[in-house]
Amino acid sequence: MPNPRARPVILPEADRQALQRLSRASSTPQALAFRCRLILRAAQGDRPTNGRVAGDLSCDRHTAATWRQRFLDHGLTGLQDRPRPGRPPVVSPPAARRRPGPGVRAARRR
Repeated sequence: MPNPRARPVILPEADRQALQRLSRASSTPQALAFRCRLILRAAQGDRPTNGRVAGDLSCDRHTAATWRQRFLDHGLTGLQDRPRPGRPPVVSPPAARRRPGPGVRAARRR
């Protein structure tokens, strides 16, 4: 049975500063910056529910619940993307994929 109350997020000052730094840095991936803002909102003094956090950040409440739980379980490392299953994609160099068109051959004969 789901828990109707979300566990409170209590941030030590060092974690709060790290989350603020990550959420503001232009080099931070947008997904990670969003997760940092979500945790910062969840840790505010009014102890918002997942629904309130989701409404404030325009996301689904399940998203807010997922990232809150991962942060509470794993700390800052819980906000990182998990490895994806399956084989990594293989990308060949662009030049190897291109074949000269018929116009190129005709130009060479001249």
